[in-house]
This record gives sequence, structure tokens and C-alpha cells, in this order.
Amino acid sequence: MPVFMLSDQIEFPPARLARQDGLLAVGGDLSAERLLLAYRMGIFPWYSGGEPILWWSPDPRLVLYPAELKISGRLQRTLKKDAFQVTVDQAFDDVIGSCARVRLEKGEDTWIDKDMLNAYSRLHRMGFAHSVEAWRRGKLAGGLYGVSLGRSFFGESMFARVSNASKAALAGLVDHLKSASFHLIDCQVTTNHMTRLGAREIPRARFLKELEKSLQFPTLQGRWRFNPVET
Repeated sequence: MPVFMLSDQIEFPPARLARQDGLLAVGGDLSAERLLLAYRMGIFPWYSGGEPILWWSPDPRLVLYPAELKISGRLQRTLKKDAFQVTVDQAFDDVIGSCARVRLEKGEDTWIDKDMLNAYSRLHRMGFAHSVEAWRRGKLAGGLYGVSLGRSFFGESMFARVSNASKAALAGLVDHLKSASFHLIDCQVTTNHMTRLGAREIPRARFLKELEKSLQFPTLQGRWRFNPVET
């Protein structure tokens, strides 16, 4: 399959036309309109610094169904012992910034450059992007962020400065999504970390059908709220 070059017009080719490695298109921008259209079509941006914007729709797709989160008894006891306080949408900019900084501190590349930071912070202000924070002794210990449309949550990145903090944030997110009858969490590409927590690969065609069904429901737009819990 060819890789498509995007123009200034806000549009994408169908996700099914992506290359075998998942790459679909190059170029465009990170405007809110383009990002939201991409997520609705099963597409997401992912690129390294110095590269043009790359748009992906991998096959298979890694998905976590909220009911399938695996938190072992040992991990549950560990999370309880660590006593993280889990909140939502209380420190979005700190969470996304930490996701980038922690990777850089480890000597890893990050796709979360200044443009990405600004783009997702804008989506947060519009009520489409959300963060979940795990606090310990009043300090941000870990968290995650992503985009919500319909009854799907598109996970973007997570970080932990304290062991198990990101897992505590994920557990808090899943509890919230289950209470709101969400269908799935899009984990995008396969990682051992997420598969150990219950995520599994499904064919892209199935993912797109499930996404289409999910988008028939209204988006819970705006700042999310749930009562802080100890995990």
C-alpha cells in the first residue's frame, strides 16, 4: 500500500489502506479538528522529533476491554500498601509533560514534543482529552492521558516515578470507564506491559467496527470527575 501525503484539507484515507506496518499517511497538522477526525477513523499520530507528522492504523490493534483488566491479588495488595490517591483531570499538563520527561530521563526517544503538548492540552481544554493522576504523599507519582470519544478511550501514554503508580492510575481509569459503560480502551500498539494487564490484539477490521458502534453514543465531553479513591 502507498503512504498518503496529506494536504491542508482536513481528511484522511480509510484506515484499511494503511501499510503492513500500520503507516497510513504523512503530513497535515495537529489541529483539534484533524486529531478528532483521526481518532474517529481509527488513526493516530506517532512520530519522532525532526520527522514530519506520521499517521498510523496498525493491524492488529491492541485493545483493553475494561472488564478484562488483570490486577493480580499481589498487585492489589501492593497498590493498597502504597496508598495512592487517584484523581482525574486535576493535573493534565503535568501528566503529559511527565510522560515526555520520564522517557527522556531514561535516554529514550519521545514523540511528545512541544507541538504534541500544545495539541493535546488544547483537546483537554475542549473537554476531549483527559488525565488520570496517582498521588503519593501529595506529590504526583504517576499517571496517564488519552482522548475520549463516544464510549472509547484512546490511551496515549503513561508514566511512573514511583513503582506501580501508573498501574494505580490505570485501575482508577478502568473503574471510571466501567461505571460509564465504555466499550474499550485503545492501546494502539502491542507492549508486554499492557498485555500483562489484560490487553489483547484484535484485527483492525474488528477494531474499526467496534469503534463505529462506540461512536454512536454521546461523548462525555468536559472535565471528568470522580471521587478520589485510595488504591
